[in-house]
Amino acid sequence: MSSTTIDTKPSKADPKHANAWKTKPASELTERDILAMPEDEYMNGVQLDFFKRLLTSMREELLRSAGETTEHLREDTLLVPDPADRATIEEEHALELRTRDRERKLLKKVEQSLQRIESGDYGWCEETGEPIGIGRLLARPTATLSLEAQQRRELKQKMFND
Repeated sequence: MSSTTIDTKPSKADPKHANAWKTKPASELTERDILAMPEDEYMNGVQLDFFKRLLTSMREELLRSAGETTEHLREDTLLVPDPADRATIEEEHALELRTRDRERKLLKKVEQSLQRIESGDYGWCEETGEPIGIGRLLARPTATLSLEAQQRRELKQKMFND
């Protein structure tokens, strides 16, 4: 994981979006609307519903992609007479399988995040109990650590793994 800095707080809430969450149906709220919500509304029902829909959409996309891979890999490479073409197809399959493995790991994190929503732990840092922040969750909906806790973890990993 890289230690890219993500601004977890909006610089200034857009006044046009500040109260949208009170008037718009939850299904129509945008990232901007969620970012503009007051801090004292952190992880209220509207935000939890927004992230649940976002994570559910991610899960469906990952599952759809996995299904496409299964179909693609069923193509018979033995019917390709040229060994170079067959090798190219096999290399493409290997690359696709590596990609799917990463997506499988992401799918597991998405499932865990959906469980955290159900248990009421979503949006709160596993280490400190502090809010993770809407900006960080929008950038990485599966985040379980606040930016500061993640940076500390990465620093420790760098110090002890080098």
